[in-house]
Amino acid sequence: MARPSVLIIDESHLGRHVTGLERITLELFSAKALAPLSVERVRASGIRGMITAQTVRLPWRLALNRRALALCPGFPPSIPLSHFGNRVIPYIHDTFLLTRPQDLNWRARRYMVPAFAFALKRLPWLLVNSETTRGELAGFARPDAEISLYRPHVRDVFGIAGQASRPRHWAPGETLRLIAIGTVEPRKNLRAAAAIVDALQAGGLDAHLDVVGRLGWGDEAEALRASPHVTLHGYQEPDRVRALIGAAHALISTSHDEGLGLTPLEVQHGGLGAIASDIKVFREALGPSGWMIDPADPVASAAIIRERLAQPDALVAAAAQAKANLERWNAAADRDHAVLIDRLGARLASLR
Repeated sequence: MARPSVLIIDESHLGRHVTGLERITLELFSAKALAPLSVERVRASGIRGMITAQTVRLPWRLALNRRALALCPGFPPSIPLSHFGNRVIPYIHDTFLLTRPQDLNWRARRYMVPAFAFALKRLPWLLVNSETTRGELAGFARPDAEISLYRPHVRDVFGIAGQASRPRHWAPGETLRLIAIGTVEPRKNLRAAAAIVDALQAGGLDAHLDVVGRLGWGDEAEALRASPHVTLHGYQEPDRVRALIGAAHALISTSHDEGLGLTPLEVQHGGLGAIASDIKVFREALGPSGWMIDPADPVASAAIIRERLAQPDALVAAAAQAKANLERWNAAADRDHAVLIDRLGARLASLR
């Protein structure tokens, strides 16, 4: 008796903390999101369990069922899994495993980088989160690879939509509260955000930076703790994150590189403006709603922020732009989703 057609989802990377990478897996690749297609999940516990799942259990599942496809929305497919070729479809968030080796920990260099490079040279169909990632990926993928957009529909993960109905205000003499949300690691370049706050202080504008997110690799946390105008909150539960967002005047993201940068979009549900690195992906995601800065020049960045704040009802205007931008992005994401479900269904039907 033939086995049923099924999408096998690699969830072996899911852990205790739910950050951007995990949210993508749980939302874009859930049974609900992929309905009416049949879905099975592969989960694991700990690093050893994850590696075993990716290198042994997932390949074995494909070997047992020729009518199954494996979707890998978190880590790159392992080298053994990528040998299954057109039955393996990775979701690629960014290319920094290949472009920013200086920002990687030793586990990523030894395990993830070789697997990612091998998958890109072998697999014919790749899913990506943005036009920016698609363009960057073209230089690493096999020449005939199809690279399809599957942009995430940005939902109100922080439960802050109600904050959008309460216009944010800032007046000279008040402390300007900026918030950064994400793992504290080198690629996020949070030292630059702290330097911009210092530059605002030096220019006579009292400012403070709240950093919310688990402490990752590198010595970023130590450097940030040295600043009197930065508070490291670590990983926080949703209620606490919601309160910190509610107290903020703007989000700041000074990343060196991102495949998408989901958080600046997510906070727009609360009418929060986003100050962001002037890089291609943030221009794509935020459009005219973003306050674009050069993190390498904290003095110039501080001047841009002061200039924007000097405009009448600056934060009210930022909230209106955030709403319009979120609607634009989610409309495009919904179109991507409809196309992908049709394509996956056709691919499953072609397997014998």
